[in-house]
Amino acid sequence: MNMHKYEKIWIFFGSATLLVFLTLVGISAFYMGNKPPSCAVTLDPETVREHALFKEPGLKEIGDNEYQLTIVASAFDYDVGNPEKVIEIPKGAKVHVSSTTTDVIHGFEIAGTNVNMMLEPGYISTYTNTFKNAGTYTLVCNEYCGVGHHLMSATIEVVE
Repeated sequence: MNMHKYEKIWIFFGSATLLVFLTLVGISAFYMGNKPPSCAVTLDPETVREHALFKEPGLKEIGDNEYQLTIVASAFDYDVGNPEKVIEIPKGAKVHVSSTTTDVIHGFEIAGTNVNMMLEPGYISTYTNTFKNAGTYTLVCNEYCGVGHHLMSATIEVVE
């Protein structure tokens, strides 16, 4: 069989790329221990308010400069535990955010940070973040959820 020079080059290039990719995936999976998130925590969207974590949304101190922030999203609203929709977090605090939704898919983004999640009915989304800089951050829904989508926000104030 006679192959063209360029065909041999592309076969070599494709094979080399595949070998590099498989090597990197193997190192990541076996040596570094990385794996896809497979421990999704689920709950019934109809009974979110009965779940122990979501009975009283808001910020709770769970350790030395460590907090649990629980938020429930629903029709154009974030329930953050107070009617003013303001959460005060101390600067440098490690915050474990747990959130879910009772109705449709919502977005969850704290603008100016790397906190960005999708909230789906029936699933608990979690993220851990350390707020290193004082300031005011806006919690917004970045997933279109209906006609009142633009009204869905809350404020996070990181204080000294």
